[in-house]
Amino acid sequence: MLFILYTTGRCNLRCRYCGGSFDDSIVPWTVRYSVDDLSRILRDGDDIAFYGGEPLLNIDFIRSVMDKFNASHYILQTNGLLLNKLDPDLVKRFDTILVSIDGPRWLTDLNRGDGVYDRVVENLRWLRRVGYEGDLVARMTVTEDSNIYRDVRHLLNLGLFNHIHWQLSFIWVEPWHDLWGWIRGSYEPGLRKLLDRWIERMKSGVVEGIAPFQGILTRILRGGVKPPCGSGVDSFTVVSDGRIIACPIAVREPWAYVGRLEEIDRERIECYKPPIGEPCLSCKYFEICGGRCLYTHVERLWGDEGMQAICEVSKFIIDLILDRMPIIERLLDKGIIAEEQLIYPKYNNTIEIMP
Repeated sequence: MLFILYTTGRCNLRCRYCGGSFDDSIVPWTVRYSVDDLSRILRDGDDIAFYGGEPLLNIDFIRSVMDKFNASHYILQTNGLLLNKLDPDLVKRFDTILVSIDGPRWLTDLNRGDGVYDRVVENLRWLRRVGYEGDLVARMTVTEDSNIYRDVRHLLNLGLFNHIHWQLSFIWVEPWHDLWGWIRGSYEPGLRKLLDRWIERMKSGVVEGIAPFQGILTRILRGGVKPPCGSGVDSFTVVSDGRIIACPIAVREPWAYVGRLEEIDRERIECYKPPIGEPCLSCKYFEICGGRCLYTHVERLWGDEGMQAICEVSKFIIDLILDRMPIIERLLDKGIIAEEQLIYPKYNNTIEIMP
């Protein structure tokens, strides 16, 4: 089981697709429970991820959790601005660090603020200098200004990241000006070009860390939980006020509420069932897609058109990979690549898999 812990609802950025800090009354800026209380739900072998807000605004809480529990994996989602405030010994205990960065300097700064790109890249280089050898993941937010081929290639070429993941900004923003034009004129052709490049590199025995391609391929080869992020199945979130919710972004929604830390036990958490319904359950892609993002599936903030767009791009990327399975299988049969190179993530490290 993965437990995602809010360290704070406060953020030191105000990105244009997010809005910055949570209201303190919704996600408190300080943790209002004792670390000892986590013993009610955590077991040996669980994974722990730190989340926010910007989780590194509360490093003391992170350290206290890591000192008390012996998780199988520790994970950090961060905007990267405060990474150099961590003690190098603490840094090395993280198995995965996901850092928000959207692509080239101009695009990242457009979305996140002037100078953010340079500060993040500087801190990433610091991570490597102090000896961080874990899984460093670029977590992109894709907007109308994004070009998926250009931006993913840029981040790969930095030579800092093990994996690149992205999510489409289809939730908390106003509907895009030319959604379908962008999907069919930019995103889908860019995905095809990116996948073709990925396959070409694979023919030389190199599997580049493009997390959605690997994650979808893993689900084709080995199956996986539904939804693919694991929300409400093998992933639960503890909000800073002690509430336990199924989905880390569903901090207000009754359907995600599981209970409170001071009154719940592990068995009750495990009884929760994520509310996945139609059209997903009847869809032939469901075994691979898994309903995509649970929050988007339930809330449908963009209405029918938004759901149609999400379904189209999800089916498109799955079909791209299915179409190239004969090539991948030949490479596996010839021993040019090994299946273990393809499988990702090997544990739930908070990437949602389906963009």
